[in-house]
Amino acid sequence: MNKKSIASPFKKFLKTESASGILLLVATLLALIWANSPFRDSYSALWDYKIGFKSEHLELYKPLILWINDGLMAVFFFLIGLEIKREFLIGELNSTKKLAFPLFGALGGMLFPVLFFILLNEDPETAHGWGVPMATDIAFSLAVLNTLGKRIPLSLKVFLTAFAIVDDIGAVLVIALFYSTSIDITLISIAIGLLAFLYFIAHKGFYSHYVTFMFGAVIWVLFLKAGIHPTVAGILMAFAVPIRQKAHTPEFLANLSQIMDNIKNAKVSPKPILSKEQINEIDNLDHWIEDYQSPLQLLEHKLHDIVAYAIIPIFALANAGVLIIDSNTHLDSSLIIHIALCLVLGNSIGITTVITTVKKLKIIEVPKEINGQHIVGVSFLAGIGFTMAIFIASLAFAKSPEFLGSAKIGVLLGSLISAIIGYIILRLNKSDNEEEELSTTS
Repeated sequence: MNKKSIASPFKKFLKTESASGILLLVATLLALIWANSPFRDSYSALWDYKIGFKSEHLELYKPLILWINDGLMAVFFFLIGLEIKREFLIGELNSTKKLAFPLFGALGGMLFPVLFFILLNEDPETAHGWGVPMATDIAFSLAVLNTLGKRIPLSLKVFLTAFAIVDDIGAVLVIALFYSTSIDITLISIAIGLLAFLYFIAHKGFYSHYVTFMFGAVIWVLFLKAGIHPTVAGILMAFAVPIRQKAHTPEFLANLSQIMDNIKNAKVSPKPILSKEQINEIDNLDHWIEDYQSPLQLLEHKLHDIVAYAIIPIFALANAGVLIIDSNTHLDSSLIIHIALCLVLGNSIGITTVITTVKKLKIIEVPKEINGQHIVGVSFLAGIGFTMAIFIASLAFAKSPEFLGSAKIGVLLGSLISAIIGYIILRLNKSDNEEEELSTTS
């Protein structure tokens, strides 16, 4: 497999993420303007509006914002799960050597912001927000990185993507272990049993989108009612989707050629419909297409645009609307500053320090086209927490709305500063790689 065949899909992925980042920015600005406009009451009323159903045995009646944060975000985490599984099996995390570089970077980007927050925070009431600054928003960070064009090597974009995926794993573990409520052992045991059954039948070669969806809905409800955040169910469900193909390229092409010949030789109806022979061949074609496609790759492909262009912007619109200009609104300036500092300095110092240290110890091997300034610049971009940071803040301060607004402002401020500093550092970087790429394209 040549470099071009690998780079093309990745560049398409980068293009989607960059466009998603721009849409995310628009949704964020719209939310902020709406929440601080004369129509602010309609903003709150919309997301607080309750929908769902109630019955004698089951109640799912929640405000719209919780359907977004618990429901739509479960789809987002399902996609993350698919990406994680693919990367571990066949991608940038499928060997110790490939995993080491982003793994150590992610460890620095998670541990240092948390450590900074613990050291800076003096209020016991806000101590629960330690997990907020440890997350990186892949859409925003890649959008900033992609604006730099040819001066950024592709390997640096691959590093940031792999880093963000490892970071997401850490965020999911934190949500599951520290931001879930008291757990109902019976319900979670049933959910784990259903997951185990899905894993078993997938291992035996059986997979159905419909079965996965039905089981997924039940498991989501069980996680919700058991006290574990239902987005965790999304990522666990992804691991039940197989990556393997039932039919490989030579077999598929041989059957495709046979089907084409059969359609050519089949009886043609004089009416604008297919003959029985043609319908049978189309059914055969559908069968072989289904066997040829990897279920994981197909789902990832179909969900990626939905998540990038719909779910994440909707999440931003619902969660980024913080009331700032109202004099009656109490904001905790210390929390705002602490979260912003942890995102900016925690990530930049943590990632740069850890990567530099393990590189000197020869534990990792950094691609030759990535220089020290690249690492520093990307370490600041990792401080763009936005989606995941706001999501964790909504869990950490779910019962403390007075702190939630401050945490969101801290995330927005820290993410903005991180983006600006990271962009400037990378923009001013003069690397040999940039000159080589420019000379190649000219």
